[in-house]
Amino acid sequence: MSTVNQPSVGGVFTRYIKTAALKINNMQGKITIRWTLLLLSLFLLFALNLSLGSVPIPLSEIFRILFTGQSSQPVWTDIVWDFRMTKALTCVLAGSALAAAGLQMQTLFRNALAGPDVLGLSSGASLAVALIFLNPSTDSTLVSAANPLLVSIAASLGCAAVLIIMLLVARKLQDHVSLLIVGLMVGAATASIVSVLQYLSKAEAMQVYILWTFGSLGGLNWIEIQILAIALIIGVGIAFSQIKSLNAWLLGDHYAMSLGVNITSARVMIILSSSILTGAVTAFCGPLAFVGLAVPHLTKLVISSHNHKTLIPAVLAGGAALLLFCDIIAHLPGSTYVLPVNALTALIGAPVVIWIIIRNKKLRV
Repeated sequence: MSTVNQPSVGGVFTRYIKTAALKINNMQGKITIRWTLLLLSLFLLFALNLSLGSVPIPLSEIFRILFTGQSSQPVWTDIVWDFRMTKALTCVLAGSALAAAGLQMQTLFRNALAGPDVLGLSSGASLAVALIFLNPSTDSTLVSAANPLLVSIAASLGCAAVLIIMLLVARKLQDHVSLLIVGLMVGAATASIVSVLQYLSKAEAMQVYILWTFGSLGGLNWIEIQILAIALIIGVGIAFSQIKSLNAWLLGDHYAMSLGVNITSARVMIILSSSILTGAVTAFCGPLAFVGLAVPHLTKLVISSHNHKTLIPAVLAGGAALLLFCDIIAHLPGSTYVLPVNALTALIGAPVVIWIIIRNKKLRV
């Protein structure tokens, strides 16, 4: 009577471990390749942003300037360091900040359509700037031309005022949906006041204000870039401190509380982080739209992770890359015309998000 050799428990367990290890190695290999492509794309877009413009500079010269500080044409070095470098760094800092803020808002509210301006911060900044530009007693053209720092201060104060309101509301409300509705209502109220000011203002003042709302990435000096970089470091630092809370929130408030997350405290810190990031960008670059909404979804498509320890660095790189790409297109390489960057962020990002929704049937947070 023949006996069938049965696999031992140890053999089955060994094969299971080997199979699992092989899958993990393959997954890690794919993630490494995707990270490499993402960072390589960011570096190439940064170099292209420095290369393309009304005066095209060869990429070989750009790399030479970046690594040695010199080029075969001294005027190219001056163009890169005196004009284009500040704009490219602004794209990197602003795109990263808005993407990180958008990721936190989408996770906090578990809403795929939430963005950095969902709390009304951009609307508060727009109202403060409108009070300067659309004030009948002031010459808005002189204000914007002679003292752009005044515009930045006004936008910062407008963001700070809305931030204080939302922080107070966040301590009173326990429901994220209610907090979201309050933020939308604050934004609607400030937008209504701006509409009234626009109706009562002169045509010249209206034009100056509308140009500000288009957004600008090329007007910052080195001191303002340093301030924006400090705001990015602070905001992202707070976001990294809340990784446990952000990951727990994906499964709901009750699950987060079961892990020991202080809901009220964590929510205030996340709002503070998003407000610092959004407020700094709005103050120096204007109300840049769509970057914070689109980049988290595009990044998740590339990285395939819901762990914020991985997502936060990924969206920082993705936001910088997207804004660099939009700025390249906005400057119409080979032409002296410059398109509004705000128009291109939506024009480029919206079709991509629509394609993702159609492909995946639904949009996930």
